[in-house]
Amino acid sequence: MGRVMFFLLRMAFWLGVVCLLLPGSGPKSSDPKIDAAQAVSVASAAVSDARGFCGRQPEACVAGGKVAAALGEKAEAGARTLYQFIMARLDKPAATDKPAAKLVTVSQETAVPPVPHGTLTRNDLQTPWHAPVPLPPKRERPGRPAV
Repeated sequence: MGRVMFFLLRMAFWLGVVCLLLPGSGPKSSDPKIDAAQAVSVASAAVSDARGFCGRQPEACVAGGKVAAALGEKAEAGARTLYQFIMARLDKPAATDKPAAKLVTVSQETAVPPVPHGTLTRNDLQTPWHAPVPLPPKRERPGRPAV
């Protein structure tokens, strides 16, 4: 349980660092800029401090572990429900599908012949001919010779 809590803390920290380092149009302040080397040193100090968190606050680690376990169980139940829903939809035929018409014969004389399928000829299936599309002319780029 301690490993899960540490993983969650570490993930939250690094996501926060990434969000802070992304360029954006946030409010401008007079604070000095922090370069990447300073950010890495601050991040490593924060990670080393977070490693000792469970030793300083064991109750918080236990509660965080219970929350993480509960969230994991909920995610698993949700994934199982979604999987069952998708599989149920795949097993059932669509509502728009009509059942195939069956040929009911009373006798050989009154039997209705089935409608033939595939009545297109080989010429009907061929694609019509189109002239090829010409390529646009090559243009000269300054500083680069035309190939």
